[in-house]
Amino acid sequence: MLKPFLKTTGLAVLLASLLAGCSSGSSSPGVSSTGKEDDNSPVTFSYYMFSSGKKDILASETAIGKELQKQTGVDFKMEYLVGDSATKAGVMIASGDYPDVIASSGEMSKLLDAGAYIPLDDLIEKYGPNIKKVYGPYFDKMRNPEDGKIYALPYTANQGEYSGSPNIGGGAFWIQRSVLKEFNYPKITTLDEYFDLIEDYKEKHPTVDGAETIGFVSLAGVANNFFTLQNPAMHLAGYPNDGGVMVDMKTHVARTVSGTEEQKRWIKKLNEINAKGLLDPESFTMNKDQYLAKLTSGRVLGYFNYAWQVGDATNNLLAAGIDEKRYAPLPIVFDKNIKDQYIDPPGFVNNYATGISVNAKDPERIIKYFDNLLKEENQILVQWGIKDQTYSVDEKGRFYYANDEQRKMHDDVELSRKFGFAYFANDWPRYGTESTLSDGNAYNPGNQPEVVAATYTEGDKKFLDAYGIKTFSELFNKPEERPWFPAWSIALEQGSPEQVFTTKSDDIQRKYLPEMILSAPSNFDNIWNAYMAEFSKLDKAGYEKKMTEVIQNRVAGKW
Repeated sequence: MLKPFLKTTGLAVLLASLLAGCSSGSSSPGVSSTGKEDDNSPVTFSYYMFSSGKKDILASETAIGKELQKQTGVDFKMEYLVGDSATKAGVMIASGDYPDVIASSGEMSKLLDAGAYIPLDDLIEKYGPNIKKVYGPYFDKMRNPEDGKIYALPYTANQGEYSGSPNIGGGAFWIQRSVLKEFNYPKITTLDEYFDLIEDYKEKHPTVDGAETIGFVSLAGVANNFFTLQNPAMHLAGYPNDGGVMVDMKTHVARTVSGTEEQKRWIKKLNEINAKGLLDPESFTMNKDQYLAKLTSGRVLGYFNYAWQVGDATNNLLAAGIDEKRYAPLPIVFDKNIKDQYIDPPGFVNNYATGISVNAKDPERIIKYFDNLLKEENQILVQWGIKDQTYSVDEKGRFYYANDEQRKMHDDVELSRKFGFAYFANDWPRYGTESTLSDGNAYNPGNQPEVVAATYTEGDKKFLDAYGIKTFSELFNKPEERPWFPAWSIALEQGSPEQVFTTKSDDIQRKYLPEMILSAPSNFDNIWNAYMAEFSKLDKAGYEKKMTEVIQNRVAGKW
């Protein structure tokens, strides 16, 4: 296995100084925008995140959280999802035992219907000038259709000009760079070409450090990540990640991905590569930590994922310093005449958001904390950190990393967690990732050209030169405008026919897709037919009608 690099003494000292600097001074009361003296007395609230992959922690144990605590007196006990999100939401609702704050991820509709959140309108009006500044243009898209109130603050409120990423932060078919190097960096665009290349490389290199080379691996065994087995079908057909549907660009009619020829073609290909010994059979049984460990081991040649799902593995490989074992994103499609649309267009997601629960001890202190968090200087803090320590500013006012120590504070898994970047980057009220700050810098360091150019390794440069490009995103087509995007953010009422369809459809796919993939090729069609027989019992037409109606309303400006 590739070993993570050893942290330098200098970085340890830097981190210690940052934490000490953030904890110094007293928390004296200030004056709020309402003219009232703020209460900065110490208080700790509970904050549950329906996202996984991080350890539970007090916000004040990070440099960012400590600084925000200094400003407000508020600390948060952050707890992250372990296991299945739907099960956890069900337990919360059944018990009525809600934390003070809940970051919903995909469970917003269920929690809203259960009455878990309080309306925020009055609190925002009294204590939220920065909230209004950031979210005001989106308020109409945030209101609950039942009562017109705002219950949560989403994570996609873009500010300023749109700032796309020079790298790929979304979905792609990833391939180990050693495979491309072996065959002199060929241009491959189709699924057949992708797997043919992996097969040829595996034949030449059957082992890595004495362990068997793995051709392709999936995260499908992790319940909350099963969509990484479902979604490639739409991407291969030339659609972006709209969740369970593919939307016609002219008619704005939605059709489900499940049970289509596109899905059959994708799953049958996995069945074929499995029969050739290219697919890791543990794709349907291992947990996420085991999956990330495999990616870090250098044995895996290819996988499909959204970059945010595998950030720890990506950063660990970068830290190990062996470029050939890192992965490159490719915009793979079924056929050469298909235009890829992997890069998301600008969009707004109103149901992945943070809200205050009905059990919250002091909603006013919480909303004030959120409002303070949304000051631009604090948004810079949670993304860039502290000037001259975790980033620098040049003579033109452009943000960049002046040295490896600054870069590692963001890229190294453990250092990023200790400083707080890993904890505050998501699941909090914030600017959208594609935002631009008031001075023209990118809100997200990953979207800042100066940062990207400076962090490319020699291996990165060699790869980019081989394909005649300056950034990885240039391999992909630019996104087409989709005013409804993304369709996966459409909130379906709990217990409605459409919501029941999605639940049952997912259950059927979890049952049959792995079986189809792992079966003998001669038995594939029989299992597909059994799958379709069960699928045909669902109200597919009703679901597609509802999704089409909402999408067409969004196109017309009705959210």
